[in-house]
Amino acid sequence: MNHNASLTRRTFVSSAALALASTAMAQSYPAKTIEWVVPYPAGGGTDVVARTLAETMGKSLGQSIVVINKPGAATSIGATYLARAKPDGYTVMSADTATLAANPFLYSKLGYDPAKDFASLGLTVRFPMILVVNPKVPAKNLKEFLAWARTQKAANYASPGAGSPHHLTAELFSRETGIAFTHVPYKGAAPAVQDVVAGQVPFMFVDTAAGQQFIGAGKLVAIGIANLKRVKNFEEIPTLQEQGMKGFEAYAWQGVVAPAGTPKDVVDKLNKTLLEALDTTAVKARFQTLGLELTPSSPAQMDKYAADERAKWAKVIKAANIQLD
Repeated sequence: MNHNASLTRRTFVSSAALALASTAMAQSYPAKTIEWVVPYPAGGGTDVVARTLAETMGKSLGQSIVVINKPGAATSIGATYLARAKPDGYTVMSADTATLAANPFLYSKLGYDPAKDFASLGLTVRFPMILVVNPKVPAKNLKEFLAWARTQKAANYASPGAGSPHHLTAELFSRETGIAFTHVPYKGAAPAVQDVVAGQVPFMFVDTAAGQQFIGAGKLVAIGIANLKRVKNFEEIPTLQEQGMKGFEAYAWQGVVAPAGTPKDVVDKLNKTLLEALDTTAVKARFQTLGLELTPSSPAQMDKYAADERAKWAKVIKAANIQLD
C-alpha cells in the first residue's frame, strides 16, 4: 500500500470513528443532570417558562433539568457564563431580546458575542407587551394617554431593567409618538410592577405574564397591547395598532441556546425534545393562561429571527442613544 493510500485510509477510519463517537454520544445523551440557566431573578416570566419546559423535557430525556438563576446586566451575566461553559449539551440557557438582539448595541464591551458564541436550540414563546397605567392616571385608552403624556414633563415609566424588552418597547413608543419620557429601571419585573400599582411611577410596558393578575384585579389599567391582533385570554385589551399606531408591535421573545460547538446530534435531540414539550397539552394550557404566544422553531429559524431582531433594535437603540456602560 502506498503512502497516500495509507493516509487516505487512516483519514477515513478517523472520520468514521468520529462519526461513530458522535452518534454514540447522541444515543447516550443525556447521561447526567442538565443545567438550565435563567439570566433573570426567580419568579419572573422567563423563570416560569424555563421551569415549565425543563420539567417536561426532563421527563422525556430521562434526566433532571435543574434551573439556576444568574440575573444581572441585562442577561449578560448569565450569557457570559453560558458562552464559557463546556459545549457538551449539559448547560443550556433561556436567551431573549436583550441577550441576542439588544446587548451588542447597549454595551461597548460584552463578555460574549450573540452571533458566534451560542448554538440555537429553538424559539419558545413571546410575551406580548401591554401599556399599563396606575388607575390615578386620567386615561383609559391611547388617545387619552397621549393627551395626558403631553401635559407632563417627560413622565416617568418603570421597566425591569435597562436594556430589557420592556425598556426598549417604551423607547420605540417614545420614538413613534414623539413624546419624551423618563426611564426608571428596576431589578426585575415584580418590583417595577409593584411601584406602578402603588403609584410611585405612573406607567410602564408590562409583559402579559407579569401584568395579568394586576390588570384582572383593576390595580392597573390596560391602555393597549403592542400586538398586531388581540391576544387570547386578553381579548378585552385593544391593540395599539387599532387605536392608531399602525404596525406598532413589540415583544419580549425568547428561545433556548447552548454554547457554540455543541455537537449537532445533541442540538437536534434537544430541539426535538423542546418542540415536543411545546406541543404538550399541559404546557400549552399553562402558557396560554399567561397570555404567551408559542413560537416553536428549528435552530436555523431561530438564528434568522435573532439576526432580524438585532437589525430592528439596533436602530431604536442608536436613535435613542442608549448606552449602558
